[in-house]
Order: sequence, then C-alpha cells, then structure tokens
Amino acid sequence: MTVTVRAYSPADLATVHAINQAEVPAVGSEPVEEIEHIAAISAIALVATVDDAIAGFTLVLPPGTDYKSDNYAWFAERYADFLYLDRVAIAPPYQRMGIGRALYDEVAAQARRARPSATDWLLEVNLRPRNDRSLAFHAALGFQEVGQHESRHGYLVSMMARPLVSA
Repeated sequence: MTVTVRAYSPADLATVHAINQAEVPAVGSEPVEEIEHIAAISAIALVATVDDAIAGFTLVLPPGTDYKSDNYAWFAERYADFLYLDRVAIAPPYQRMGIGRALYDEVAAQARRARPSATDWLLEVNLRPRNDRSLAFHAALGFQEVGQHESRHGYLVSMMARPLVSA
C-alpha cells in the first residue's frame, strides 16, 4: 500500500464530497457546493491517496473567512490567529491504516508556510454523539480541550487546541 498526501484539486470534489457524506455524523453533512466553498477558502486543503485512489481528505481554514460554522465562530471569538481544521474524513475501507496521521503530519509540515503568524491549531470532536476514537487520536497528538460547545445542529463538541510548533 502506497499512501501519498497531495494538494486538493477541484477535480477531487465529487470523491471528497462522497467521503464526507459517508462519515456523517463524525463530520458535518454538507451539500457539494459547500464542500467546494470550504476547499476554496482553506489555507491547507489535502487529499490522501492509496495507489492513486482518494482515501481521505482534510480542509484547514485561517481566521477571517466567510465560513458560517458556529464552531469556527466560537474559536474566532477566542483566538486571534490560528489554523482551524474544519474537517478530516477517511473513507471506510481505508480507516485505521495511518492515513489520518499522514494527513495531520502534512498539515503540521505546511502550517508555517500556510499561516506564518498562526499560534494555535484548532478543531472540535463530537461528544454527542460521542466519537471516542477521534478523542483518543487527538489526545495522542497533543490536542487538549479548551471548552465545550453545543452547536445549532444539536451536537455537543469538545473544542480542542494545540500550539503550533515553530519550524
């Protein structure tokens, strides 16, 4: 198995959207046009491929975008400069194979170039419905809860942060 992480391309949209929708409620359900918009405003947009098939993706936003997520707004009210991992999803056949870790490693590698002034890497993980696998994954990567937030969609999430390390 050969895993490659590369920049997202608009040609990836249909597959990325299908992976996103297959992973609801771990990630929010979105129409294809919204995934396209999020990718366009992302500071970092990546896909992971396994033998040339898209296996997963991540979209990471800077502050100051026109993204209408209430979780993003929660962080924007509390942090001046950051990178916000809006979503990461791995297609079911490729889960538990290190692809999420590969995507996170590449986000970390690109963070300083994408947003040199950012101080924190921010994201949320579901508490209701509870996503224990994601909570453990993020804890192992050094993310810590900085609050909880109940979204307008009825999800309770752990708001998590990790300092960005200077390169």
